Amino acid sequence: MIQIQNASKSFKGNYAIKDLTLEVGPGEILGLLGANGAGKTTSINMLLGFVEPDSGQVKVDEMEVSAKTAAVREVIGYIPENVNLYPYLTGLGNLDYFCRLAGLKYSKEKLTEFLSICGLQSEAHNKKVENYSKGMRQKVGIAIAYAKKAKVYLLDEPASGLDPLASNELSALLKKLASEGAAILMASHDIFRVREVCNRIGILKHGELVKELKADEVSANELEQLYLNYMKN
Repeated sequence: MIQIQNASKSFKGNYAIKDLTLEVGPGEILGLLGANGAGKTTSINMLLGFVEPDSGQVKVDEMEVSAKTAAVREVIGYIPENVNLYPYLTGLGNLDYFCRLAGLKYSKEKLTEFLSICGLQSEAHNKKVENYSKGMRQKVGIAIAYAKKAKVYLLDEPASGLDPLASNELSALLKKLASEGAAILMASHDIFRVREVCNRIGILKHGELVKELKADEVSANELEQLYLNYMKN
């Protein structure tokens, strides 16, 4: 579903991504760990078609992103650190609006179902988003991606600023999406959350994938020490 093969991208002579290769298949969640400037966001932007690699291949659902950007974006659900919604609309209203922008028209009952599936409490569906917590906005953002039947989810620091309960709910939701066949790439600083939710973990440093491992082969404390060792050296 997600394929990055020997991709490199530089800005003003400095590598943001260097010879990066990674894959995420259906039902998998890959977590990318790395400091600011490690290349996590650039990797996501390449998959979205916002940045074109200088070399290498970037594919989503077997489509070359640079050649079929519009088609690729139709199968991607992108959830940034801060989901931008219209504060004067309700959660239901925002979902309906963004679905219509994508050419999708659903009944109120179906929209309500999407929000509920994505964990938004029913009593919040008809409240204005200006009164939502960050975790509630994230759930609406995921519902927007879910409603468009996204095959691939790209998340950039999705748990940043969430309280422990909201973060735990987000983890459960991502696991549910993966169980339904989605391929998920999550960029994060949160070592413990990545260890909990992901199947595989990659560590990025200066644009290079310096380590990739299975989450169930390492404890959270071992992962933290491994990460710190790579960052120091």
